[in-house]
Amino acid sequence: MYVSLSSVPRARALLHAVLGGWGVGQAVRDTAELVLSELVTNALRAPAPRDRQVGVRITRAVGEGRLRLEVSDAGGGRPEVREPGADETGGRGLLLVQALADHWGYETRTAGIGKTVYAELKDPDLVAAPETHEVAAVMVRTGQRVRVWGAWRTVLAVRNDQHTTGGPAVVLTLDDGPPLHVHATEPLTVRA
Repeated sequence: MYVSLSSVPRARALLHAVLGGWGVGQAVRDTAELVLSELVTNALRAPAPRDRQVGVRITRAVGEGRLRLEVSDAGGGRPEVREPGADETGGRGLLLVQALADHWGYETRTAGIGKTVYAELKDPDLVAAPETHEVAAVMVRTGQRVRVWGAWRTVLAVRNDQHTTGGPAVVLTLDDGPPLHVHATEPLTVRA
C-alpha cells in the first residue's frame, strides 16, 4: 500500500484488516498499531521529494510466529534512536519502536532511492491463512479470485481511485462483468 501525508489512520486501517484474518492476539495488535504508526510518521517526516509516496508492507512467518511491519520512503539518511530532552515534544518514535519490537532495523531500497525501516514482533498465535479469507479491498492483488455478485471472479487489474463518498477507493477489473468500484477498506472474500 502507498500512503500520503494523511496516512497514519489509513495504515492503521490496513493493519487491522490484515491482522484480523491472521489470528493475531489483541496485545500484539495494539503493539503493532503503535509501532506502525511511529514508522509511518517517521517516513512522512523524512526529507524527500514533494511527490514522494510511503509504502507499507505487512507480512508474517507463521512457523516462526513472527509479524513483520515494513515502511519504505524515498528519504535519505539512516534512522537513529534519539534520547530527546525532557522539554522536547517529539523524537521518541524509534525509541518506542526499539522498546516494543523484538527486532528492528533498516535496509536501503534496491532501486537505490530511500530506505525501508522494519520492525518484527513475535506472536506464537499466528495462524496459517485459510483457503479463503476476507481482506480489505486495498489488499486485493492481480491474479487473485474474489467473490462478487455471487460468483468467483479473477482480478485482472487493480487501481486506486477516490470513492464517491470521499476517501480512498479501489477499482478492480474482473474477468467477467463491469469493473468493481469499492471503498478501500471494504472487506472482500478472496482466494489466493
